[in-house]
Order: sequence, then C-alpha cells, then structure tokens
Amino acid sequence: MAMVVRVRFKRASKLYDFDPNGLELHTGMSVVTETARGVELGECMSGVMEMPDENIVSPLKPIIRIATEQDLAIQRRNEQYEKDAFDIALERIADHKLEMKLVDVEYAFDHSKIIFYFTANGRVDFRMLVKNLAGIFKTRIELRQIGVRDEAKMLGGIGPCGRPICCRSFLGDFTPVSIKMAKEQNLSLNPTKISGLCDRLMCCLKYEQDQYETTRKRMPRVGREIITPDGVGTINAINVLEERVRVRIAVGDSFELRDYAIDDCLRPAQDAQSAAPHPEKPEGGEKPEKGRRPERGEKPEKGERGERAERRQEGGARRERPRPESGDERKPRRGDKPPRRGGQGDRPEQQGQAPRRPEARPWPADRQEMAPEAERSSAEPNLRQAEEAAILFEETETSVQTIDLIAEEPAAQEKTVEAPVQARQNAAEEIEFAEGDEPEDLL
Repeated sequence: MAMVVRVRFKRASKLYDFDPNGLELHTGMSVVTETARGVELGECMSGVMEMPDENIVSPLKPIIRIATEQDLAIQRRNEQYEKDAFDIALERIADHKLEMKLVDVEYAFDHSKIIFYFTANGRVDFRMLVKNLAGIFKTRIELRQIGVRDEAKMLGGIGPCGRPICCRSFLGDFTPVSIKMAKEQNLSLNPTKISGLCDRLMCCLKYEQDQYETTRKRMPRVGREIITPDGVGTINAINVLEERVRVRIAVGDSFELRDYAIDDCLRPAQDAQSAAPHPEKPEGGEKPEKGRRPERGEKPEKGERGERAERRQEGGARRERPRPESGDERKPRRGDKPPRRGGQGDRPEQQGQAPRRPEARPWPADRQEMAPEAERSSAEPNLRQAEEAAILFEETETSVQTIDLIAEEPAAQEKTVEAPVQARQNAAEEIEFAEGDEPEDLL
C-alpha cells in the first residue's frame, strides 16, 4: 500500500496519481507538481489516501509544493498569453494557406514551450508555420492534431438535452459507443437525434446500457408466446425501463392489447417445467443406476443388413472371371496397346512352340535393284500388309481384324524367307535334269 493524491490539470480531464511528499493536502487545493512535460500547476481532486501497489503506475512523481499567490498569478498571466498566441497563430495559418482549424493554445507553467491544438481532415505540412511561430515567441513550439471529440471537449457547448455536454462537465475519458446500443434501447436511428456536437454517437448512450442488457435477459422477445393471468398471448411490445410487456390476447372473436408486469407472466417452457413432476431422488444420496455399457471385447448385435450380407457370403463367393490361357485370344479393348514384337513375353519358346526364324529385313530403297527377284516380289506385299495392319489397329471398330493380321504376320514372314530358297532348289533340279540322262520313269 502506498499513499497517493489525485490531481487534474484541466477541467474534466484525466486524474493522475502523485506522491504527496509528506504534505497535508485536501480536495480543491492547488499544487505545483513535476510531470513528464515539466513543472505544472494542478488541482487536488482527493485527499491523501492509500492505494494498492497493483493499481499504481510507477514511478510516482512527487508534489513539489502547495501553490502560492505568486504561482496563481503566473497561471493567470499564462492564460492571457494563450489568448494572444491564439490570435497570432490564426493570422500565420491564413498567411501560409494551411487547411487546418486551430482549437486551443496551452502555455507551460514555466514558459518552456507552447502547445497548439488543431484539427484537419488529413496530414498537414506545417514546418514553415512552426519556424515562423518559433521566431515570434522565442520558445519551443508544438503542434498537435486532435479528433472531433477532443475538440468538443475543449470548446464545450450545450447538448440536445439542454445541459452542458458531458465530456466538458465531468467525463474524464471517452468510452466506445456503438449503434447497437441505440437499437437495444429502442431509440430512433436518425443520426441527428443520436449524435452530439462532435457529429459522433452521444456518450450518454453508454450510461444505461448495462441496465438494458440485464433486463433484456429476463424479458422474452417480441412475437413469442407468453402465459398471462388472462391466458396465452403473443408479445406485441416490451418496455425495458418499466419491465412491462404488451400482450395480444384473443377475447372471443377479437383480439385485445393488454399490459402486464414481467413478473406476473410465465414462459411456456417455465410453465411446463413447473407442472412436470420431479423424479424422486434415491435415499442416501445414491445415484440411479445407468444402463450396462458393453465391454471392449463385445460387439453390438447385427441388424438386418448385417445378416443379409453374412447370408450372401455363405451362399457363395463372388464369381471370378476365368482368366484366358496363354493360347486363348482376347477381344481387344479401346486403349489397349499393340503386342510387342520380339519381347520376352512373346517368345515362342515360352509358349511351347518352335523358335521362328529372324525376320527378313527389306532392302533399302536405293538398293532394291540388287536384291533377288524373289525377295523383291515377296517384300512388297509384306510391307503393304504391315501398313494395312497398322492402319486397322488405330481404328476402334476394326481392332479385331488388326489382331488377326498381326497374328498371321509371322507365318507370312516365314513364307517370305522360304520363297527364295525354294526357287533356288527348283532351278538346280531343272539344270540337273537337262544335263543328265532321262529319268527311269520316262523310259
């Protein structure tokens, strides 16, 4: 716990804590204190009191002395200097053609600096203005841009209620105000009726907000059914301040609007709860037994679907499609690749067939004349056959014929290779028959 005294420096400004420094201080006394801005003259708003260390903003500045008549004279003289500085600053702002509105001027107690408060829509380049004012007053110059709410607090005025505005009278800090507060208090959302002199939402909307929130939690919403002493009706309007509701009740063939206190009405849910019998509690504070929970090893009983699936598995497994044997041919499908030639899977040794002869390579185009007649005559139809097979394979509809042509291709190639050999053997026999004797069959 520490001993502190609260001091303010302007009318309706924030309160600051200071160390009394062993002085006997009372409310309303003027004191000279040391602040972050220098030495200033303030007014005590409380006597010396104890405050927890958690609520103290350290370090505490000490109070230098109680203000004397000389200190008060200096303060009155500074107020006159502020008026003169305000008029001079207005002239210099007009000379520099700056878009800014001068609001107030404040002299430091020891004349160490002068602070000019102004408002503007955006940033203002006032460097030349500061140099000009510094040359006139021969002291440190500060220009501070403030908002419209601070402007109203400095200037003051009369609010829509006919009283001086709150921020000038007693408000130390500005509290956030939202349009939601006006809606919950059933106020008109016309900006001219809920805005203050600063063209912002009035600070007084915050005063009763806590009471409205607490009362609204107890009251039902408009349009809900409610049980009244005269029967069940529908809420037409609510009055939060008086805690009353206006209910639309059916009377014969017509409807009437009647007002009731919220304590005399019940909600349907509350009425049902009060009418329902409460379950008896077991003696001795024992809790009622709950249903048996299945152990980890147990499984829940199967339903109709589970039995049907189990029956299907017992009746027979899924029918497996018979895989084609190595010799069977399968109809080609769209997107299948053509069988590889000479691959490991297509070797005749793996299928139990005799090895075939190597394919006869066609002669180059520039050496076709040097090739034997038998090879030339047999190679041309072989090439044409291969081209036709490739064209037919690309077409989806004739893919079956493509496989047949490719399957017959090895036999055609064997015939192509055997054709020149058979021709040479026949030519040799004719030569032998011409040179030798006649055969015995002809004699």
